[in-house]
Amino acid sequence: MHWLRLPEPRRDIAPAFTDAESAQAWLGALSSTPPLAVFSALLEQIQALDGSALPPAQVVSLLNQLRAVAVPLQSLVEGQFTRKALPMQADEEQAFEITHRLWMQFGIAYLRFGPQCTPANRSLPLHRATTAFRLAQYCHFLAARTCPQIADKLLVMALAAAEANGVLRRPLADPDFPQHGKGSVSGQLAWAILMRMADPYHLTATQLPVVNRLYSRWRELVSFQAEPDRSAAAYVVDLAALFDDLPPGVPRFLNLRTIAVKLGQRIKLLGAGESPEALKLGRSLSAPAAIRLLQDLEQYLQPPSRTAPQKKDGIEIVFGSEDAYALLKDKILNPVGAQKADQPLVYQRKAVFGIDQSSPLRTNRSRQTVPGEHWKLTGNVATRAPQPESSRRLAPTLIAALVGESPSLGVMASLQCDDDGTLSARLRWYDEEAEACNLKRLAPKGDRLVRVPAFLLRHRWGISLVLPADSGARLSVSLDLADCSVEQVILTEIVDRGSDFIHYACKLP
Repeated sequence: MHWLRLPEPRRDIAPAFTDAESAQAWLGALSSTPPLAVFSALLEQIQALDGSALPPAQVVSLLNQLRAVAVPLQSLVEGQFTRKALPMQADEEQAFEITHRLWMQFGIAYLRFGPQCTPANRSLPLHRATTAFRLAQYCHFLAARTCPQIADKLLVMALAAAEANGVLRRPLADPDFPQHGKGSVSGQLAWAILMRMADPYHLTATQLPVVNRLYSRWRELVSFQAEPDRSAAAYVVDLAALFDDLPPGVPRFLNLRTIAVKLGQRIKLLGAGESPEALKLGRSLSAPAAIRLLQDLEQYLQPPSRTAPQKKDGIEIVFGSEDAYALLKDKILNPVGAQKADQPLVYQRKAVFGIDQSSPLRTNRSRQTVPGEHWKLTGNVATRAPQPESSRRLAPTLIAALVGESPSLGVMASLQCDDDGTLSARLRWYDEEAEACNLKRLAPKGDRLVRVPAFLLRHRWGISLVLPADSGARLSVSLDLADCSVEQVILTEIVDRGSDFIHYACKLP
């Protein structure tokens, strides 16, 4: 294929070392350097080795030395850009750029020199290349940044190279990741593909590492096949649905049946009372939350069907509980100063901030003016063009908008940012009409007491309540509501959690 060529190496950087001893001395000088600065220095030397004329086996050995230093620092650096509000700030952007480029360059260098090694020594560099590409991809998921097309191409190149050299399924130890045990190139590829299929952008900062650990343990259970499994019970994915222009000769069918069985088994065990921790799902999720997550993952074991192009429309979105309340209730919950509750929010914001850059959102009839953001909507995917001084967003977040001229409450999820600053996200509207109300008790905010917005939803199975994340509500404790058709509820379970809201299942006292 014409694109199955690696990016040209840089020839303008001289390596700071050429053997193991000088490399160790160079690395020793970095011992007191901050982790991100170490990554920056490592990146430059990887580029230097990639463009050097050193023997392939020697380059691979030196890359291994650099990698052994980089791996333990990854967890320290990734926290600087994991699920920050988008677009990221300059320091967060720098940390992300250096980190994902480091792993991308590791993979490119290993992939360039691996096939040049003797046949007996090609397995290790191809395995390390695939691992590096998976880590570069994961950096994008952590940062909620859109993966570039080159990331897909490099994974396919690693698949093609491993298959051509007969090492796709060869098990290999990785001393830099002893917790992963022995693994293969196919396992690393399966791990990367499973993470991509799971729509990682819709996972929260708590859920994403849980899913990553889960698939790290199950990666070797996935099989690459030249022909699809015709069994009716098989979960078979054609890589052609995920990657464009697959080269001939690669096993393009992924059998995920074992993964589906594993997910189903754990859902049953959790339902029977087993704890998430006992099933190696960690302590961060409750049993009901873990069940919902695993059920969610089951739905992503088949690639999404391609849909016909849809019409693009504009939509004005308001963010957060108070503005959502104002749009749904047609009044301001907490007026500023002596202003009345029926005054438009835009004037209140001008009084506080001096200027308001949001666009006014109105219905056809005379309603409260609520400042909103203009997004383009295609189906359920909303996009916001880059703006010089636009608001930064963190998902999942509570939103409201006029949908068919009716105010609706929903959640913005799967938020991601392109390199140019364009934001895209999926909008999910609650099927039930939300009744905007507030807690009877007041809450401290700064030097004053304010009303806390709440949204009551009625379902066939009962009722639920959406509250701000900082409302202070607790499970199994009764909650008094004001200006609502229901006077009191008891919160029984957390159904969903976002960056600024918590959705509770409730019962009547």
